[in-house]
Amino acid sequence: MRFMFVCGGTAGHINPAIAIASEILGRKPESKILFVGADRDMEKRLIPRAGFDLVNIKMSGLARGITPDKLFKNAKTVRNLFLAGKEAGKIIGSFAPDAVVGTGGYICYPVLGRAARMGIPTYIHESNAVPGLTTKMLNASVKNVFVAFPGLEGLYRHPGRVMFTGTPVRGDFRLAKADNEVAEPSKKPLVLSFWGSLGAEKMNEAMAEFITLNAEEGRFVHIHATGKSGGVQRMMERLKQLGLRDGLPPGIQIREYIDDMPAVMGKADIVLCRAGGSTLAELTAMRKPSILIPSPYVTNDQQTKNAAQLEKAGGAVMKTEKDCSGKSLYTAVTSLLDDDERLGRMTVSLRELSVYDAETKIADVIFEGLS
Repeated sequence: MRFMFVCGGTAGHINPAIAIASEILGRKPESKILFVGADRDMEKRLIPRAGFDLVNIKMSGLARGITPDKLFKNAKTVRNLFLAGKEAGKIIGSFAPDAVVGTGGYICYPVLGRAARMGIPTYIHESNAVPGLTTKMLNASVKNVFVAFPGLEGLYRHPGRVMFTGTPVRGDFRLAKADNEVAEPSKKPLVLSFWGSLGAEKMNEAMAEFITLNAEEGRFVHIHATGKSGGVQRMMERLKQLGLRDGLPPGIQIREYIDDMPAVMGKADIVLCRAGGSTLAELTAMRKPSILIPSPYVTNDQQTKNAAQLEKAGGAVMKTEKDCSGKSLYTAVTSLLDDDERLGRMTVSLRELSVYDAETKIADVIFEGLS
C-alpha cells in the first residue's frame, strides 16, 4: 500500500505526520510512504532524519491586510497555488497513493484538493482548537477532519466529517525516561524553555533577564532554546550586558534548537513555551506542567485558544506576551516549584486530558476506509 503525507513550515505540522506514518509502517512494514513539503527548512531537516522520502512543491502563504507589499505577496501566492496544483497532480499520478493525509501548512490545500478530485481518500488533521484557513477550505473535500480537542464539531461546515482523535506525538515522547541525563547531574529541578524553531525576539529578551536572576540565585537547572541561527550568540551578548561577563554558571544551558526534545522534556519539571497544538500534545503526553505564552502573531489567535484548553483542564498556566518580563516569569516558575501540591494536581489533570493513541485512531480510520 502507498501513503502520501503532506505538511510543511513548522515542527508542529511535521511531527504528527511522522507519528502517523510510523504507526502505519508498524502495521504494514511493506508500505511505501512519501512526504510532500513546501521546501522549508524544517521539513528538509526533520523528515529525512525520520527515514522518509520527501519531495517539495514551492508554496507560500497568504498575508493578512491590504498594503501594496501584501497584495503583491498574495498575487504571488495565487500563482504559486496554481503551479502547486499542477505539480501535485504529477506527483500524485507518479506515486499513486492509496490515501493522502495532511497535517498542516498551506501546502495541504493544493495537494489534498487535487487528490480528492482524483478520487483518492484524503484526510486532514487540525492540531489547533480552532480550524485554520486550509482546514476550513478542505472540510468539504476530505473524508475526515481529525481534531485535537473534543467538542469542536460545531466549528466546521460539515460536522459529520469531524472526528476527535487528539494530536499524534512521536513515540519517543511517550517512551522517554525521566532519568535521561540532559544537564549537569543535580538534585535541583529542571526548567525547560523554548519559543519554537524560529524563536521570538521579545521572549528571548525576557529570558535573558530570567537567566540572570537564576544565575544569581541558582534555584534550578535551566535549558533554554533561542531558535534561529545565531540566537545563542545574541543571547550571550545580551547576558554580558546584564552582568554575566564570565559566561554561564553550571546548570544553565543555552541552545539554538533542542534536537533531543523528548529526552529534555522528559527530565523537565516545568516547561515554558508557546501554545502550538503539537507542543501541547507533547506536554500532555509527558504530563509536564507548563507556563504557556501564546504567540500573538498567529492567525485567529489560535494559540490563545489552544492554551485556554490546557489551562481550563488545570494542566497549565497561561500568560500573555505583553505582560511577560523576565522577573514575572521567574516569579511564576519559582512559585510553582515551591508548590508541590499544585504541581501534582497539574500532572493529574494532564494525565486525564492525554490521548495516548491518536495515531492509532487515525490509522484505524484510514485502513477502514481502504478495506
